[in-house]
Amino acid sequence: MAPSNLSHRRTHNLLLISKLLSLRDTASPFTLLQDSLEQPAAPLVKEYIRRAKLSKVHVTFISYETLKRPDGVDAFISTRRKTPTEILREASSAYHQDTGTEPVRRRLIIIDSINPLLNSKTLDPGFHLPSILGSFIAPSASSNGRAEASLVVTYHQDIPSQPQRDHYSPPPLSMLTYLATSIIALHSFSHILARKAARDRSFVPPVFGLEEEQDGVLLSRLDKLAGTGAAEGVVLELEHRRKSGRGVLEWYLLPPASRYSPHHVKEVVTLLDDNVLYNPPKEAETSGGNDEPQSTFELGLTDRQRRDREGVVLPYFDAQQGDGPGEGGRILYDMGEEDDFDEEEDEI
Repeated sequence: MAPSNLSHRRTHNLLLISKLLSLRDTASPFTLLQDSLEQPAAPLVKEYIRRAKLSKVHVTFISYETLKRPDGVDAFISTRRKTPTEILREASSAYHQDTGTEPVRRRLIIIDSINPLLNSKTLDPGFHLPSILGSFIAPSASSNGRAEASLVVTYHQDIPSQPQRDHYSPPPLSMLTYLATSIIALHSFSHILARKAARDRSFVPPVFGLEEEQDGVLLSRLDKLAGTGAAEGVVLELEHRRKSGRGVLEWYLLPPASRYSPHHVKEVVTLLDDNVLYNPPKEAETSGGNDEPQSTFELGLTDRQRRDREGVVLPYFDAQQGDGPGEGGRILYDMGEEDDFDEEEDEI
């Protein structure tokens, strides 16, 4: 890739991930996080909450699995023994109660896990997933039709889904990926490094977690793969869909929260290709840009040798100076004493 294209891609995609995580301009109304046992989505969810707190965005946390209220959350809603309609009503009332008569604030709604809702056996027969999710981010009357809410939903890929009641409807994951404007798949950085090292050596990439299909204890993340804590971090595989229909695919690296303060303002997410462990820098050429072959002999010419070489007149130059037709290209040859002249051969 040309340096100019790489620089444009770096600038453009870093600005994109900054807008998505900071919820600027409501770039993604619905973001789907796909995590696994090897890499949970908790670090990315904490990063969403941290940036929302810096931007003074109201955060509503809908808990299906989380028992303790996370730091920086304005409204914490437990879903135990509640229907989706009751959860939606409670989330709306909590937002209006906190804002009161203040101007319309941007809002972030986080669902820590959508799997219990999809696999629940107590849902109404008329349950419609797109309608429920759309109700969370629907613009209110006070916002003049402007959508000020962003929804972030986590889907656990390792949890098997229940058999569908309606065989004509698509699977829940297909429905979620169709509705989402941004899809972020989370991977362990150490696992990504292990797979890349295998591909560079033309080996079969290793598998982890449930893909190993081994009995016994499940081997999860390998954060000490590189020998130190340098391999820590979360790899984000982003697929963002613009309003025009054009998609953007990029891989990012989110460093652990211990490497920067909670009030850090500058962008901490980097491109995965810019990481030294993933893409080591190539060794600089020692020739200094000289294309001459390396040898123990001196292959170059001095200025005097170059002048002497240019002053030598080669024999074929005189042969090209003949006058008249047929004279050009004649052979000039001076016989020596050792030459044997044969008259008969010369006549032929």
